[in-house]
Amino acid sequence: MLNSVPRLVKEAVKQIAKNGLLTWERLESGVAFDLTSSQMLTNPYPTYQKLRETDPVHRMRLVDGWVLTRYDDVQTMLLDHQRFSNWGAGAGDRQYTKDRSMLDLDPPDHTRLRSLVSKAFTPRSVTALEPRIEEIVEGLLDGVDGKDRFDLIDSFAFPLPVIVIAEMLGVPAQDLEQFKEWSNDIVISLEPILSREQREQFRRSEQELYEYFEGIIALRRENPEDDLVSALLAAEEEGDRLSHGELLATLLLLLVAGNETTRNLIGNGMLALLRNPDELRRLKEQPELIDSAIDELLRYDSPVQLDGRTLLEDVEMGGKRMRAGQQVVGVVGAANRDPAAFSNPDRLDIRRHEKSHISFGRGIHYCLGASLAKLEGRIAITSLLRRFSSIRLAEEPQQRKQVVLRGVEDLVVEVERPAVTELAGSEQVRALETGVADS
Repeated sequence: MLNSVPRLVKEAVKQIAKNGLLTWERLESGVAFDLTSSQMLTNPYPTYQKLRETDPVHRMRLVDGWVLTRYDDVQTMLLDHQRFSNWGAGAGDRQYTKDRSMLDLDPPDHTRLRSLVSKAFTPRSVTALEPRIEEIVEGLLDGVDGKDRFDLIDSFAFPLPVIVIAEMLGVPAQDLEQFKEWSNDIVISLEPILSREQREQFRRSEQELYEYFEGIIALRRENPEDDLVSALLAAEEEGDRLSHGELLATLLLLLVAGNETTRNLIGNGMLALLRNPDELRRLKEQPELIDSAIDELLRYDSPVQLDGRTLLEDVEMGGKRMRAGQQVVGVVGAANRDPAAFSNPDRLDIRRHEKSHISFGRGIHYCLGASLAKLEGRIAITSLLRRFSSIRLAEEPQQRKQVVLRGVEDLVVEVERPAVTELAGSEQVRALETGVADS
């Protein structure tokens, strides 16, 4: 008991200091941005709205820097890599990793790494994956046959992207539970405020994943296969190759990013549809709206909520002068609900055709796997709505304890399946459609 007293005192002092900084913010601008508040996890959008309306270029004191919440300002930050640098802007603990991935680099290093990796994510390469993704989706849905109630995250939204990216990399998909643990620990490094325990857990999982990849790399050096690890080992662009450290950092980025963003797209997207039954019904009745629906789901509750940069020079924005060396946080979730860019932005509208969302970023750091994530989301949601005649929320989901990557821990649903005659009719229609397409 006595040993816990110093820690309790330290935590109390930290809380007092935090409250003081937030009070300072509020006195300066009329609003405070508390990244640690429970509302940031459950529903950050009212906070975003207040910031955007009260102080859109906001001086943040809890994490020394600036917060941007307007669409145009966030887009400017993302497009201007010459003034808003990714180097040094890694939130949380990414700055401690052994080697930087392209996520944390500026040109020319970023250009070199991205050109080597992007060959696996060309439109043609992604389109070629469609039959296999459909096969994986149908297999996962077969796995819940006979169940009228199941967790959509655990049974579907999590394993789908992990299997896809694992097969692309050439690593055993049967290790997906281990990938899940590593991924959950590593994405914590994106958070702007970390405890000592979180830093230690991140470093352990990063080291374990690096050691895992070392084994895969050694195998592929001896026996190359038709996978991304082998391709990256052989990749050469203008006489340049990835160093060993860059290769490890790139594989870690692809495995984690390929899992997290798509998992949250499917989870957040289905949750939004379940909470907006009119839009769910419309999509079920008009499946041709799926592409605009995916973009709207990405806008409405973005898997990536915050993106950070470091200023390389003084910048004036919204009448405020931000100084070189300071951190700038672009709130993607706020920009995607800016009424200056989107009419009635807090309403889910799968027929929306306005400015494009910025959930995948902009400029040189536009998400490399955006087309793959959208393809997986399109196939996943289309298949769910076709497989079940009714799908509804069975209980309120638990939000993941992260503010940068927004998603739910679970999504328990209750489903009904179409009657046999209805199912047979839909299969006949699909067969006829396939026959017409083939002809």
